[in-house]
Parts: sequence; structure tokens; C-alpha cells
Amino acid sequence: MTARRAAPRAKRKPAAKRPTTRRPNARRRRKPGARRRAAIRLRRRKILQRILLSAGAVVVIVGVFVLIPLGLARDPAPICIDEPRTFPEAGIEGWSGEQLENAAVIVRTAAGLGFPREGQILGVMTAMGESSLRNIDYGDWETSGFTNPDGSRTSSIGLFQQQDWWGSVEQRMDPATAATLFFDRLGRLPDWQSMEPSHAIHRVQINMDRDYYSRFQADATAVVDALSRPCE
Repeated sequence: MTARRAAPRAKRKPAAKRPTTRRPNARRRRKPGARRRAAIRLRRRKILQRILLSAGAVVVIVGVFVLIPLGLARDPAPICIDEPRTFPEAGIEGWSGEQLENAAVIVRTAAGLGFPREGQILGVMTAMGESSLRNIDYGDWETSGFTNPDGSRTSSIGLFQQQDWWGSVEQRMDPATAATLFFDRLGRLPDWQSMEPSHAIHRVQINMDRDYYSRFQADATAVVDALSRPCE
């Protein structure tokens, strides 16, 4: 017997290679999704808020250390009617120095005689119109050549430009006494408080124009009110 040869084995075909797919490079940046974009916007908003808060804090600090002291510096110091050194150098409505001192005498005198604010204003108005609140020892005769109705020269002097029949030279040249003489006559005028201020003064001073003193009412009011405030 002859031995059979083994049938030759069929050669296996090499397996076909699968096509390789390239994986995306991990290093490539991925586009942020909606959540990430929202988180970025929120983070930016918080940073902006912090910047704004810091700027606001700077403004507040500037206000405390700069603006407030400037405001305090502009706040006028209190005026004490009995202390002329406290009167503002710039004056009150253009009236200053000796003028304010004489106004203070008039206000104090009127208050001491029981005259309210309205009477005090009338007294200051009168002295403003008669002598510009200066205690001068001359009058209309010396400045303008005015005479009395009987032709005699006027003898007016002092704050209120009072003539001889008001009192002695010493009385008329003393601001407090001259103010007392004025208020004594004003007090004897019936219903002076219900009259026009300038008309009431005219009845006391007997001047030529009964509306002459009206131009001084606003200034006199400002001066009296400033001198009457508490000085503490």
C-alpha cells in the first residue's frame, strides 16, 4: 500500500487591514458650549462690578476727605451781636465794619425797649437812609445846603440825623441814646406796625419823601436777621 499524501493546506489570505480613522487631536481647542459661554460672561460681569465698586469707594473717600472739609470751610461762622469781632469782614449785603456795629447798637436798643423784629428793622432802615449807618457829626446843611421850612440851616447830626429839638449834641452823637430817641417817638405813633415801613419812618423823621426809606428795607431785614441769630 502506498501512503496517501496529505492534501496541501490552503494558504490563508492575510486579513484585510481595516482603514484607520484619525482621532481628533486632543490638543485642539474645542469651541466652548453655551454653558461655558454663560460662565465666561458671568465672570466678566463680576469683574466689572468689582471695578465699579472700587471706583465708588474712591469717590466716597474723596468726598469725605476733600468735599466735606471744603463745605465746612464755606459754612459762615456764627455772628454774635455783642461781639463785633465775629461780624463778617465781607459784610452783610454790603454793610460792614462800623456800619454793622452801629446796626447792632440799634437792634439791641430796640429789643431792650420791647420793640419786636419789625421795629428793629425800621430803626436800621432809618439809619441806613439818613447816615449810611455812620455816626457822622454833620448833616444836610454841610453836604447839600438844605434848610428848614423857616429858612434856618439844618442842624442834623448822628446816625439818625436828628436836629437840635431832638436833644443835645452829646445825646444825638451817642448811637444808643439816638436810637432811644427815635424809638420813643416811633412808639408814640398809633398803629405804626400796620403802616408801610417807610411811611412810619417818615412820620417820625418828617423828611421830604415818605417812600425814601423803602429802598433800604431788604438790606435792613438781612442785617437784623443776621445779627439776631443765636451765636453759639
